Amino acid sequence: MGKPTGFIEFQRLSESYEPVDNRLTHYKEFVGTLSDKDAKIQGARCMDCGVPFCNNGCPVNNIIPDWNDLVYNGNWKEALDVLHSTNNFPDFTGRICPAPCETACTLGINAEPVGIKSIEHFIIDKGWENNWIVPQPAKVKTGKKIAIVGSGPAGLAAAQQLARVGHDVTVFEKNGHVGGLLRRGIPDFKLDKETVRRRVAQMEAEGVTFRTNVLVGASTIPAGITNDSTEVITADALKAQFDAVILAGGSEVPRDLPVPGRELGGVHFALEFLIPQNKEVEGGAVNPINAKGKHVIVIGGGDTGSDCVGTSNRHGAASVTQFEVMPMPPEQENKAMTWPYWPIKLRTSSSHEEGCNRDFAVLTKSFIGDENGRVKALQAVRLEWVNGKMTEVAGSEFELPADLVFFAMGFVHPVGGVLEAFNVDKDARGNARATTDGVGCYATNQQGVFAAGDVRRGQSLVVWAIREGRQCAREVDAYLMGSSVLPR
Repeated sequence: MGKPTGFIEFQRLSESYEPVDNRLTHYKEFVGTLSDKDAKIQGARCMDCGVPFCNNGCPVNNIIPDWNDLVYNGNWKEALDVLHSTNNFPDFTGRICPAPCETACTLGINAEPVGIKSIEHFIIDKGWENNWIVPQPAKVKTGKKIAIVGSGPAGLAAAQQLARVGHDVTVFEKNGHVGGLLRRGIPDFKLDKETVRRRVAQMEAEGVTFRTNVLVGASTIPAGITNDSTEVITADALKAQFDAVILAGGSEVPRDLPVPGRELGGVHFALEFLIPQNKEVEGGAVNPINAKGKHVIVIGGGDTGSDCVGTSNRHGAASVTQFEVMPMPPEQENKAMTWPYWPIKLRTSSSHEEGCNRDFAVLTKSFIGDENGRVKALQAVRLEWVNGKMTEVAGSEFELPADLVFFAMGFVHPVGGVLEAFNVDKDARGNARATTDGVGCYATNQQGVFAAGDVRRGQSLVVWAIREGRQCAREVDAYLMGSSVLPR
């Protein structure tokens, strides 16, 4: 490495955050990028560890030690090239990935790990700042046509890879904007939508065609899923028009909580709150759900729940409480037991720091309504977990005021009607059945129909979706051409 003793000499430096009082007044990103000097110092902390576990800790297998060394030596452009060799969209992952690479960092065994995510964020912002990120259209066209259903990270990654080797790629999106939950689900304060728009513009210049407001296959969409489509295309029509189809529609059906009072006004799925807010921030209609002055309860302790917390605080909620059915995890993991794997530990997001009452091992029993049919309170009970099984603690029932309740308990499976329209086999969880290794991976049981991302693996991280989109693109290219030069 450029600085063999850097991990001894330098401490980890986190990215700067705008003060809470300031950032609660807007929906813009508030995380600062490292300076050139600080990025070099952080790159210097990367050890000459021999076996870089971070590479395998990263789902897209980023070549992390190489670009850390390049950053330390000030070779920004080369670092960007290495970063892009494994990841189409480091501008997404550098902002919203939870960085499993850092938990696998060898330095992290007995010290603070290398700030890999902050360095990735620095590299990609440096690339845009210097106009190094430009369209890469194919020099030769193959004449093959590929349809991709869904414009989230898996669909976008597959589309870009396939377009760059000369295929004609059309991406179908049932909503009005390209990007899936990158564009509509994740709040702007975590991912500025210009980050998505400029990537879409790059892909259009590379020959990718985007068709929005088009619903493929399904005739109806379950409750809780946004559908802005004005046109429907059948699965048979799509297969007839294209040489291959990739299903990349994500895992969209939200987990419900069918307890008494579920039907009351003010009880919503998380995305019924977050998607309209993103539209409002982009200049659309005002979000019909307003948390100002209200007692908000978020059920579910993951990223989506955190997004509801941050958005509610920006509305000016009177209080925000977040429940998790699982017990409170330890504040510090046992590294000897978990490294280099992703540990279970208490994770406090920037939204939590902005104001949130967090409570664990809580089970919601019912919602209480007022005379107008709106929720006014939540009844819950505390849980005891023994050997992975939960039991209610006798006499622990309690009630909290609740003017708004958001379900952020994850997503159970993709829209079944789409898979059924293509006659694609499902696994036990309702996802598209397809393997990820060996001959015919990412192919479904239907000839020429492939599946990648959350529609295949179930709800997961953006970085996993990018990985599957890239790998699926290689398999589709090989299916159409007999072989592929695309990386796996």
